[in-house]
Amino acid sequence: MSDTYQGFTAEERAAMKEHAQDQKKAARRGSRADKAAQELRDVLAKIAEMQDSDRVMAERVHAVITATAPTLAPRLWYGMPAYALNGKIVCHFQSAAKFKTRYATLGFSDQANLDDDTMWAAAFALTEVTAEVEARISALVKRAVS
Repeated sequence: MSDTYQGFTAEERAAMKEHAQDQKKAARRGSRADKAAQELRDVLAKIAEMQDSDRVMAERVHAVITATAPTLAPRLWYGMPAYALNGKIVCHFQSAAKFKTRYATLGFSDQANLDDDTMWAAAFALTEVTAEVEARISALVKRAVS
């Protein structure tokens, strides 16, 4: 096995291409209201494309985030459902299938107000979204946008 850099994986290259396409689409859109409506449609379409377990979790995560923090704008970020405040990504849902991992994740960017001392979690593994998990997501999102 070599210690030299082997390049990006096929999944990483695909995510970068999706991000470039998303940026081009966004640049071509008209008014701010049109952009927001289309970005929401794009997010819902991406969720609908997911495999069964990822799709179910993504739908529930989307519902919790949009109900908890209506100020967050849904949009795609590297082909993943994400939620932005003032144009900056606060959190995103990554399906397990996206990078062939064993669980989906809910990730938070440095824009999220989750700081806790000198170390804190910035991503959470999801294998199922139960009522308890929904409550935890809601609390995290509230804190993230506070």
